[in-house]
Amino acid sequence: MTLNAKPVSASRIDNHVYKIFPNDLNARKTAFGGMIMSIADRVAVVAAERHSGSVCVTASVDSWHFVAPAKENDTLVFSVSVNRAWTSSMEIGVRVDAENSYENSRKHIVSAYFTFVAVDENGKPLPVPALLPETDTECKRFAAAEVRRQARLSVRESLKQFKSGAAD
Repeated sequence: MTLNAKPVSASRIDNHVYKIFPNDLNARKTAFGGMIMSIADRVAVVAAERHSGSVCVTASVDSWHFVAPAKENDTLVFSVSVNRAWTSSMEIGVRVDAENSYENSRKHIVSAYFTFVAVDENGKPLPVPALLPETDTECKRFAAAEVRRQARLSVRESLKQFKSGAAD
């Protein structure tokens, strides 16, 4: 089955916001990383489902980097886009900024890459449309996504030798 290709702009999410309150903080009084990861996963699945037109599940998360903390009263700003689509999987890039509305400042705090798979009602993979990058930045992300995919596949293959039959 051949699916029509879709542009990156058809599924991009810019400026999804989340206000940080005291219950979102860790012991260091910065935003709890797990909370940020959860929101990122929820926003990323929306982009994946917009692109695929199907229910999607998170297959992996890699290159998750916290580059700066967010604090109480900051607003988290999530920017999400599909970087590449393969047969049934898609790489979704997520960038999170922390905005301080009182100081009119913004800083980059997280970058991450999620892999989602489109699935049917039985959990079996479904084909997804190809992705059409339109800008120079989208073309660079498209190419870099293939490099990350090859690295993921290589690591998976290398780790097979360590499998002992125990559940991972």
